[in-house]
Amino acid sequence: MTVLDTLKERGFVQQLTHETEIAELLAKEKITFYIGFDPTADSLHVGHFLGMMVMAHMQRAGHRPICLIGGGTSMVGDPSGKTDMRKMLSEEIIASNVEHFKKQMARFIDFSDGKALLVNNADWLLKLNYVEFLRDIGALFSVNRMLTAECFKQRLEKGLSFLEFNYMLMQSYDFLELNRKYGCLMQMGGDDQWSNILSGADLIRRKESKPAYGLTFTLLTTSDGRKMGKTEKGALWLDPEKTSPYDFYQYWRNIADADVEKCLALLTFLPMDEVRRLGALEDQEINIAKKTLALEVTKLVHGEIEAEKAQQAAEALFGGHGALDNAPTVTVTLDKLGMSAIDMLTEAKIFASKSEGRRLIQQGGLTVGDTKVTALEFPITKELFTDNSLLIRKGKKNYYRIVVE
Repeated sequence: MTVLDTLKERGFVQQLTHETEIAELLAKEKITFYIGFDPTADSLHVGHFLGMMVMAHMQRAGHRPICLIGGGTSMVGDPSGKTDMRKMLSEEIIASNVEHFKKQMARFIDFSDGKALLVNNADWLLKLNYVEFLRDIGALFSVNRMLTAECFKQRLEKGLSFLEFNYMLMQSYDFLELNRKYGCLMQMGGDDQWSNILSGADLIRRKESKPAYGLTFTLLTTSDGRKMGKTEKGALWLDPEKTSPYDFYQYWRNIADADVEKCLALLTFLPMDEVRRLGALEDQEINIAKKTLALEVTKLVHGEIEAEKAQQAAEALFGGHGALDNAPTVTVTLDKLGMSAIDMLTEAKIFASKSEGRRLIQQGGLTVGDTKVTALEFPITKELFTDNSLLIRKGKKNYYRIVVE
């Protein structure tokens, strides 16, 4: 089985530029390929994780990944799949984000001994002479054809800036530059990048008179078509400071039954026979599959120790056994005791706001220790604590432990 067969079987592959040629190439040769990541935040999120799984499968099959950090393209912003123009970032913020990305990528990709490369397109894009670039690259792009590209359609309705219109040229030039410098033959990306990938492969064929290829993988969506990785706190980040290992684990533990098999195939390295066995479980038994998914994905992102801690915390909170030490914990000082639950839990950021706290109490969604809170002025006092610890339940599935220091 080739790596393309593996990617197809696991549900990654959406579109290919030259399927027969790509199949033969990946079966017979070890190629260099790339996936781009624009550092528009200070952490990768679960959408990026899918791309890193593709890279990991390719690297395991002997192919060389290039992780292209878009330090240059981030200064323009990709209009693909966007209804509004991206926020403009400074060079300093982008540089800081790039450093965060590098650390996170090393968890998934082996960069030792040249087995993978990590490059930043700011190294060439920021040095370009604009007039030379227009004459050399811009002359090869048809505006009529660009306007039909899927990545521009949504933005055209609201108004596409000339700045964003340049993005396709810049991404295509990245592919050309990587082809010239490193012999990169293929660009991979999410399916919303299809137009950009096509234009890059076409640019290489026209400028260098040699083949170049593209492959898109599925976007991580739920069975009803919504983008996966959104939580009540925002995106599902890979940085433990932004999304704790416990919250990360719980996200996968609580996904819909219909999404379990797909996520096991895409986001773990479990053999497909095991993926199908777990995906076929029904009723209460599907929870076995969800626990396996949550543990495996959390291991990949946060390591085995943090994954097991998160699992133990979940078992203690929901299963009634195990240690609570690893549950999400908030520390308060002794002088805070006696405050109302609304005030204390808002200050501790368990509630996003006091209005959220009031609404939750009115709906019967807050439990402090063994008490369901019904009064808006309910105080959190020392008597509620056992061994200096107090368990808070917010809604049905969100638990927190308060500790007094």
